[in-house]
Amino acid sequence: MARIIGIGGGSGSGKTTIVNKIKETVGEFAIIPQDNYYKTALHVSNVNITGFNFDHPSAFDTDLLVEHLGALKAGRAIEMPEYDFVHHRRKESTIAINPGKLVLFEGIMIYFDERLRDLIDLKLFVDTPDDIRFIRRLGRDVKERGRTVDSVVTQYLEVVRPGHYQFVEPTKTYADLIVPEGGDNSKALEVLGSFMRQTITE
Repeated sequence: MARIIGIGGGSGSGKTTIVNKIKETVGEFAIIPQDNYYKTALHVSNVNITGFNFDHPSAFDTDLLVEHLGALKAGRAIEMPEYDFVHHRRKESTIAINPGKLVLFEGIMIYFDERLRDLIDLKLFVDTPDDIRFIRRLGRDVKERGRTVDSVVTQYLEVVRPGHYQFVEPTKTYADLIVPEGGDNSKALEVLGSFMRQTITE
């Protein structure tokens, strides 16, 4: 049976950086980004970016997430969805994820639903100051997702920031470990890497 490690935290907190740095020092493991499970929102564009609230629990296909994490935990392969963040839709293609001893599950609201929490064996919350998170999100959305600066700022003020304090920040109480500074916290990465290597070799 696989062990699932959760890496939660606000948008731009450094969750993906932690995953990428762990990949450099630990053997093979499955990675499940919650972002891949966004629901399709074809009507959304830079003009009406707040027309769909991507920072609300209902934005995710949580039922499918529960099904897929449960399958991986039980040793069964899954077909993970892919998401087009420029056109805000789920792609027709999927990614085959084979079961293993270890699964990393990362995202902003991975601890919000009790069904997901019950599947996670070790819960981390990446705690990063608001200004740093916003700067990172701004750079990512403009460079990688075809967004304008104005649309990113509008979305942040109207939905991202309120959503963070309503749905993300409160889930910090479920964390087993709180990691300040994200991927820059070398001591936390060392401890996490050691735990993961031990899990893989058991």
